[in-house]
Amino acid sequence: MKKAILSSVILLLTLTSSVFCADKQLYQHLQDVSVTVKSGLGEGSGVLITRDVLVSPGRVEKINFVWTAGHVIDNLRSVRVVIKNGKPTTIVEFKDAQIVKELIEDGRRVGELKMDAKVLKYSDSENGDDLALLMVRKKGFITKTTTFYATDTPTVVGTELYHVGSLLGQVGSNSMTRGICSQVGRVLDLGSGDGVVFDQTTVTAFPGSSGGGVFLSERSGDKAGQYVGMLVRGAGETFNFIVPVRRMRTWAKKEAILWAIDTTTEVPSLKDILNLPTEGGSSTGGKTQKSILTKDSVRFPTFIK
Repeated sequence: MKKAILSSVILLLTLTSSVFCADKQLYQHLQDVSVTVKSGLGEGSGVLITRDVLVSPGRVEKINFVWTAGHVIDNLRSVRVVIKNGKPTTIVEFKDAQIVKELIEDGRRVGELKMDAKVLKYSDSENGDDLALLMVRKKGFITKTTTFYATDTPTVVGTELYHVGSLLGQVGSNSMTRGICSQVGRVLDLGSGDGVVFDQTTVTAFPGSSGGGVFLSERSGDKAGQYVGMLVRGAGETFNFIVPVRRMRTWAKKEAILWAIDTTTEVPSLKDILNLPTEGGSSTGGKTQKSILTKDSVRFPTFIK
């Protein structure tokens, strides 16, 4: 009897240890794919994805991309008018953003990595989807990648979630907070016509959280760690809104960048990626729109630092 009890205790301790190690690996992975995004004086968050890209005939390399919020990098945007073929032509340009990755060893900050990133795709926060895709200029910056929630079915209310972001900017980089999905399908009037759909969460967020990922916790079993949305707005520390991955997927399809979410979609060559219009089919085509702050825009401000 004693041997049976002892064996049960040993088995329980072994299983507990295995679960703890798996959870620890999950937490580390979420921090590994989370970065600070700097755009001049502004600081926000982002998540890294890694794809194999054809960079020249017969040569494939790993290239890192970053999903973040459009409003995190909108101050890098500039508009100028030039004369082309005798007619005034509006040109929209973006300066590079800066991706910062903190280095931690034995519980102490030991340095940081800074990489320039090109703005590939941009959508305005008030007149669009508030999304942006960047490309890290240094090839092979990291080998790990974010895994996206694979279905358009909304996350069930009550599902436990984690947010990893740069709370208060780089000073709070890789901060991890916990919450739940508190509602789905919130529609905010941001001046774009029919309203914009968000999901609501109680994960704690601060200025600097904008663009950061919200992920399923270990309670979701084999879906643990999957990215369910991007934190962008809120009315308080635990009354926050995410752009759900289903809306990101819809925008990505329109902009021909679904490969940046869905690993089953073929990745274009580097040449084709660089030729993508930054403000493509769902944008204003280079025309400048004035952002009009609605009541919902003011009530639920963005989390940029």
